Amino acid sequence: MSWWSTTTCFFADLALRETGIAELLPSADAVIFDEAHQLAEAGVQFLGATLATGQVIDFSRDLLAAGLQHARGLAPWSELAGACDRAARDLRLAAAGPLREVRGIVKLRWQERGERPEFVAALQALGERSREACEALATVSEIAPDFPKLQERARQLSARAATFAVESAPGKVRWIDIGPQQARLVESPLDIREAMREQLESHPKAWIFTSATLGADEKLRWFTEPTGLDDAVTLRVGSPFDYPEHARVYVPRVFPRPNEPGHPVSVARLAARLAQSLDGRTFVLTTTLRALQQIGQELQAEFEHSGAGIAVLVQGTAPKRQLMQQFLAQPRSVLVGSQSFWEGIDVPGEALQCVVIDKLPFPPPNDPLVEARVKRLEAEGRNAFNEYFVPEAAVALKQGAGRLIRTENDRGLLVVCDPRLVSMGYGRRLLAALPPMTRLNTEAEAVGWLAELRALSQPSA
Repeated sequence: MSWWSTTTCFFADLALRETGIAELLPSADAVIFDEAHQLAEAGVQFLGATLATGQVIDFSRDLLAAGLQHARGLAPWSELAGACDRAARDLRLAAAGPLREVRGIVKLRWQERGERPEFVAALQALGERSREACEALATVSEIAPDFPKLQERARQLSARAATFAVESAPGKVRWIDIGPQQARLVESPLDIREAMREQLESHPKAWIFTSATLGADEKLRWFTEPTGLDDAVTLRVGSPFDYPEHARVYVPRVFPRPNEPGHPVSVARLAARLAQSLDGRTFVLTTTLRALQQIGQELQAEFEHSGAGIAVLVQGTAPKRQLMQQFLAQPRSVLVGSQSFWEGIDVPGEALQCVVIDKLPFPPPNDPLVEARVKRLEAEGRNAFNEYFVPEAAVALKQGAGRLIRTENDRGLLVVCDPRLVSMGYGRRLLAALPPMTRLNTEAEAVGWLAELRALSQPSA
């Protein structure tokens, strides 16, 4: 009997099998997905289509280099490469429109750009230039190994341009990511139901999906519905950790709401007070990059003013692995991280004993993929907030809280700086999704608990 496990490899293999060219993974009698909560989003990414102007620019450079090295004079390589490069840059400008200076990534609805005449013309031109390059490469394909590979890249670029030139199929959504250097055209399925059902029906075997966060209800619908596993046998197993004894959760009732201007500063100041009580050993998890920067700057100002001597490590100032190494090597520190630090981070023991979450991690309502999913639910007569936003937030919140207790001996404090968790009706659902930590009602109680933890960590005389 054979088995294998990796969500990314699974969908990469699925994509290769559909081309008929190759297979990445061997046949198996059992398929085991660990961290299966990532399955749906990973599948959406792999099963979608992307055309990035940066890909075209890279192709044009490789085309020019290979053409001049191996087949000089056999085709107008400079003209072909230059035409592809210009087409890519023209498409990026048409996609950006009035957005001349872009920091980070700006996500645009397809309707905002994709239907404009200048964008349509630029996309058509890119497809034509890619096709011309493909035809030229076909004439020299036997001269050097580089040429068949370049020909396939040109063919794929032309095919992707043709895909985005026609109307999107039902069940899919398109958008455009604009960055400082490139534009990415993205087409994504809303979920992986059909793809997974096809796999289950065509490849009879044992399929096992496991994770600490697959949903809050007995049927685990948050996971089973978008993956087409409605008929799956589900099993919920309790945690071996003694959360009521070893963990506390504090939600400040009197606190700015997340949409109020003073919220990031209040989060940073509360986190600073708690971190000083614990002498560091704190994570601050944010839901947005903007809040990340604001909270990081305010924390640094707070510690400089108080002379606490606690370092602030902010995501983006160094590679993720380096930040984690610094955090572990320097206990008197606070690490401020966004999405990539909410899961996949394992800091057992006394190195991390306080996790502060800035607000409830609801999906961004203006994200094109989120909008499309909401519209589909509403078209089915369902309540998108109760059936999509709240379950998504519950799983993400549990993932963030999961950074705190990693072994049976760990102790810590979770702080959620969002009063909606205790003031709104849906807050009860979100609290119930968290591990059964003992509730604290005041900051004084939270500081007292951290003082206990700090005392326990001190070496005995």
